[in-house]
Amino acid sequence: MGSAKKSSAARTARIEEMRRAEQARERRTRILTIAASVVVVAGLVVGGVVLVRSQSDDEGAGAAGDAKNAGSFVTGKDGVRTWKGTLGRNHVTKAVDYPVTPPVGGDHNPAWMNCNGDVYTDEINNTNAVHSLEHGAVWVTYNASADKADVDALAAKVKKTPYTLMSPVDGQKEPILLSAWGHQRTVTGAEDPDVDAFFEKFVQGQQTPEPGAACTNGLSR
Repeated sequence: MGSAKKSSAARTARIEEMRRAEQARERRTRILTIAASVVVVAGLVVGGVVLVRSQSDDEGAGAAGDAKNAGSFVTGKDGVRTWKGTLGRNHVTKAVDYPVTPPVGGDHNPAWMNCNGDVYTDEINNTNAVHSLEHGAVWVTYNASADKADVDALAAKVKKTPYTLMSPVDGQKEPILLSAWGHQRTVTGAEDPDVDAFFEKFVQGQQTPEPGAACTNGLSR
């Protein structure tokens, strides 16, 4: 019991530290945005718009190839499946053909889904959710076979946990899945101890490509 409390306190302290870093980053971003606006205006005058559009088109055209990440899952003794292979991190504006459903990483939309304990009752765009995973979020997903009581209990848990989000994914094979960047596992229900273990390890865990990045000010639907 004492060990569980210490573990929970350590996770809370880690999340609070990440939140402070996120707030500091947002302040710096606002300052840089104001300064950068002058540069952007100048760039537009000399043809910057053409360059930006060209880069965007190139990224969109390469989305399908970049998204088909070579690799496969390897299941550990703890039941967590780890992706062994390359996971792209390019920003793309078109649909992405991910090798697994739900995806655990890869090229993604420039906008992330809000993941500050956000629960979505409708399916969300995979490319936005993957961006949330890049920021260190855990994504709880379920299909129509999941028990409603488990869905409700998991939603309550997510709402209390920063750097998490939840949504239905009808295309997934298992009733309930937990996903982080490069990692995924099946759980039997809300009371499965593997839920807390996965949250403990992967919410802002070592797998996070961009630790401390925002889980707010993204998309809400």
